[in-house]
Amino acid sequence: MIVFSSRDIDQSLIDSENFTTFPSGAELNVAVGLEKLGIKTTYLSNVGKDLLGKKIVKFMRKQEIDIRYLRQDEEWPTGFYFKELVSKGDPQVSYCRKNSAASHLCCADLAKINISDFQAVHVTGILAALSTSTLHLTEKILTEAEKQEVISFFDPNIRMSLWHDKEKMIRVLNDLSFQSKVVLPGSNEGKILTGTSDPKEIASFYLSKSDITKLVVVKLGAKGAYYQTSSGSSGYVKGYHTDKIVDTVGAGDGFAVGLISGLISGLEIKRSVKRACAIGSLAIQSRGDNDGYPNVSQLEQFMRKNNKCE
Repeated sequence: MIVFSSRDIDQSLIDSENFTTFPSGAELNVAVGLEKLGIKTTYLSNVGKDLLGKKIVKFMRKQEIDIRYLRQDEEWPTGFYFKELVSKGDPQVSYCRKNSAASHLCCADLAKINISDFQAVHVTGILAALSTSTLHLTEKILTEAEKQEVISFFDPNIRMSLWHDKEKMIRVLNDLSFQSKVVLPGSNEGKILTGTSDPKEIASFYLSKSDITKLVVVKLGAKGAYYQTSSGSSGYVKGYHTDKIVDTVGAGDGFAVGLISGLISGLEIKRSVKRACAIGSLAIQSRGDNDGYPNVSQLEQFMRKNNKCE
């Protein structure tokens, strides 16, 4: 997607007159973050063969993301959204993605991809929410990952405006979670999906109902995160304090970047979660959805400096 980000602080989207555009979207943010850490990523999606789609293609090439499976659709447009600029709290957003090119992704788009060629797959509940065909694609990706013994990461990423039925949303997102090796709900999402805001109970909910899920990491915002495995290990990981909060959008995706990169690089779970917290903290200190993601040197420097302060 392309985001039209307001430059008018604390103005509603209706009253905002000045906007900056840049590529965004949860899955794209994760791909960008992983590439910055030197991890090669391949991106599956559709964009329109229009100006916004061309901006995305140009951006992804610059980021050196593998886009061999990114199709430019001549019939359907590229999705976009508007985002407020706020001095505190989470900004309001407004999506314009009905009948977007991405919403026409389907299982056939997966036919040429061999999941076993990859160390991991990352999907979110956003893709599942776009259309019936994208839901089936999400299910297919997770099924193939399990069959090929490839670790799957699932972030529910609840977007209420994309769902017409809350009960269906809960059922679908939980079913997808049960099909995933690693589940990354936020605490607020966990409350919606499981009925409890207790991180331990959220994690236990998923682990007790799935033979596939091996790790649940509950994002707790500034407080850090809680992790629990199917083998019984668990713990809280403290977050990183920051006085400079510019934009909270992209923090959860940054968290996913840290966790994925840590686990596939062989770090133990607790260290991977700590890395996730670090990138989430860095993300909220920049205006763009993925501008604040660090390279390896920046990440190590940030963690060394701030770990000493704990």
